[in-house]
Amino acid sequence: MMELKGKKVLVVGLGKSGVAAALFLRRQGAVVTVSDVRSADQLAREIPMLIEAGVMVEAGGHGILTFRRQDLIVVSPGVPLNTPALAQVRAFGLEIIGELELAARFLKGNVLAVTGSNGKTTTTALLGEILTEAGLATQVGGNIGVPVVDLIEKSQPQGWSVLEVSSFQLESTAEFRPQVAVILNITQDHLDRHGSMENYALAKERIFAAQTGQDSVVLNADNARAAEAAKRAPSKVYWFSAEHTVEQGAWLEEGWVVFRGAKDAATERILPLQAIPLKGAHNVENVLAAVAAARQVGAAPAAIARAIEKFKAVEHRLEYVATINGVEYYNDSKATNVDATEKAIAAFSGGIHLILGGKDKGSDYTLLAPLLRERVKAVYTIGAAAAKIELQLRGVVALLSCETLDKAVQAAANAARAGEIVLLAPACSSFDQFQSYEHRGRVFKQLVADKRG
Repeated sequence: MMELKGKKVLVVGLGKSGVAAALFLRRQGAVVTVSDVRSADQLAREIPMLIEAGVMVEAGGHGILTFRRQDLIVVSPGVPLNTPALAQVRAFGLEIIGELELAARFLKGNVLAVTGSNGKTTTTALLGEILTEAGLATQVGGNIGVPVVDLIEKSQPQGWSVLEVSSFQLESTAEFRPQVAVILNITQDHLDRHGSMENYALAKERIFAAQTGQDSVVLNADNARAAEAAKRAPSKVYWFSAEHTVEQGAWLEEGWVVFRGAKDAATERILPLQAIPLKGAHNVENVLAAVAAARQVGAAPAAIARAIEKFKAVEHRLEYVATINGVEYYNDSKATNVDATEKAIAAFSGGIHLILGGKDKGSDYTLLAPLLRERVKAVYTIGAAAAKIELQLRGVVALLSCETLDKAVQAAANAARAGEIVLLAPACSSFDQFQSYEHRGRVFKQLVADKRG
C-alpha cells in the first residue's frame, strides 16, 4: 500500500472517477490539486465540494507548472495519456497512474475484472449477482458506475470486488492484478483515442499483465483477437465458446450451458440454454463468460444457474421500452460501436427501424451493410457522425437524415407498422448531443413514453 500522507498529488480530469479519486486522496492526507480543461462555469457542480474538502482547483486548461510541482499524477479515464502536459512531465520521470491503478493499491480482498469491446456491463452485473447468490461478500463497480476508489472502504480481505474495466482505465495500470480476468471480445472501437486496432487490443491485454500462474484469465475462443491474447497471458487460460467444445471453460452442448475445469475433468451441466432470460446471441456469450469466471471463483453450479435465471437485462442494453400501436421500442444506447450495433440488429429477425449516429470514433459503418440489407427497413441518422454514416451506407438501405434524437423517434414512429421494431443502437458515442450513453437512453425512453400519452 502506497503512502500518500503529505504527498503532492495532481488529479487530471474531473469526471466521476476523477472527483472520487481527489476526495479519496484528501482522506489519505495528500495535498491534492485537480486540473481540467473545462471552465469554472462548466465545473460549477464539482468545484464547491472539492474546495470544501481542501482540494485546489485549476480550471480552463492545464498549467505546466501545476504538473511539474507534483509527486504523483492520477489521470481520469477520459484524459488521453499523450496529452502534451502529461507527455512533458513523463520525461522528468514523474509517476503517472489512473484511478483504477490507484484504487488497486488499496483494495482489500480479491478482484474479478471484466473487459471487452461489448458486453462488459451485462457480464459484470451478472457476475455480481452470481457471486452474491453463491454467498460471497461481493461489491460491483468500475466503469459500470461506482468508481473503484469508492469501493475501497467496504472491501473485505475475503471478499470480491467485481469490476468492469475499459481500455481507457487499463492503459494507465502497472500493478493492477485481478485474480480472475475476463476478455469478452476485442473488436473495432475507440480508434480515435488509441490510434490503431492493435494499440487498442494491447490496452485490453493489460488486464492480465500483472497476473501470475496462480491467477486465471477467461478468453473468447470465437473472437480471433481475444483468443490470440492467450499466448501472452502469464496466468491459467480458460475459454468460452458458443460454437464449439473447449478444453477447459464453458460452452454449449445439447441445449445446455456446460463447464469443464480441466481437460480430464468431468463436464458439469450448469443450466439449459432456454433458461437464459436475456435476448440476443451475444448475451449467450456473456453468460458463458460469466459461468467460466464464476467457477474460477468457486461459485457452485446451482448458485450460478439460480442467479442467471433471475437476472434482468441491464438498463440501456437491448432494453425493452414499450409497445405502441403494435410497434416495439428497444433502447440499446450502450451500443456505442459498430460491433455492438451488429449484435443488437442480429437479436431481431427483421422489420427494424434503426436510429444511428452520435460522435464518431473512427468507425467503419460499411461493416453493418449485410445485416442492414437483411433486417433493417430504414436508418434514421442523428448527430455529428450522420454525414459519414450516410456516405458509407448510401444505396444499402433507406436513409433519413434526422439530426436529433427526437426527430428520429418521430420519423421512425411514423414509418413503423405493427409487428416492426424501433431500435436505438447508435454505433457512436453520445458526447456530441448528450452527457453520456445513459442520458441518451433516458431521453429516448422519455420520447417513447411521450408517444404513449
